[in-house]
This record gives sequence, C-alpha cells and structure tokens, in this order.
Amino acid sequence: MTSILVAGVGNIFNGDDAFGVEVARQLSQVALPDGVRVIDFGIRGIDLTYALMDGYDAVILVDAAQRGHAPGVVSVVEPDPIEAGDSRPEDLALSPHELDPAKVLRLASALGGNCRRVLLVACEPLTLGGEEGVMGLSEPVTAAVAVAAETVEELIDGMMAA
Repeated sequence: MTSILVAGVGNIFNGDDAFGVEVARQLSQVALPDGVRVIDFGIRGIDLTYALMDGYDAVILVDAAQRGHAPGVVSVVEPDPIEAGDSRPEDLALSPHELDPAKVLRLASALGGNCRRVLLVACEPLTLGGEEGVMGLSEPVTAAVAVAAETVEELIDGMMAA
C-alpha cells in the first residue's frame, strides 16, 4: 500500500501564508484512500521533520509560495532531491516561529529520512500580512483553496494508481 502525507503549512497570522493550513482543513473533511494522512502543521517545522521520518512513500506539501504568477495561481512543483551531504549546519537550523519547507526537507534528509517523492502544491499569495500581520486569506487565494484541494486529490489518485 502506498503511504502519502499531505502537509499543510503556513502561518494563520500572515494573510495568504495560511493557504496550506486552509487546504489541509478542507481535505480533512474529504474521504481519502487508506494510507493518506492530512496534517495541518502550521509553523511546526520540528513536527513536520519528524513526520518526514515516518517512512512515507510520498509527501505533498501545501503552501503559499511566491513564484511570479498572478495571486491565486496554483502550481505543482517537484523540488530537486535534497542530499544531506549538501547541507551546512546553518542550513539545518529551524526556527520555532516559522516553517521553511526547504530547511525541513534538508534536516529530514540529514537525519536519514528517505521519502521517495516530494511535491509542493503552491499558491501565489497576494499578501503575507506585512509587519503588522493580517488574519484571513485574500479573495484570489480563498478561491484557490478548492482548486488546490482538488489538485491534491488528483495527485493522490495518480500515486495510488501507479
């Protein structure tokens, strides 16, 4: 059986950065195949690192990411594999107040994690809240939540069929 972790990440106090959290919330209300876990990690990078050590066949990270698209555009990215030997000690330090997916992946690799496939379902943010922060998603990113949830479901179906 294929095991898949869907990890929603983001800070609910920084506007559109809460995108991954909202997608995880929506997916938690959907019947998904056995072997699929959906977890809202928020900004808990250490928890995500340990989850990546649990031997999943695939991980789908869901996060806001500035990729140069119009706000609300959802894209799927397959990051290059991260080798533990490529990391310096400062590349592995995690902040308790933010979750940097690239750092989490480097740390998990350095600790011996060997997830075969990692995908990022990303949404272009309109606002990340600035210095003051802001609660709630912008209109284009709110509309993208359903699109991203459907995209994740399609990715899961494809992985389960392979």
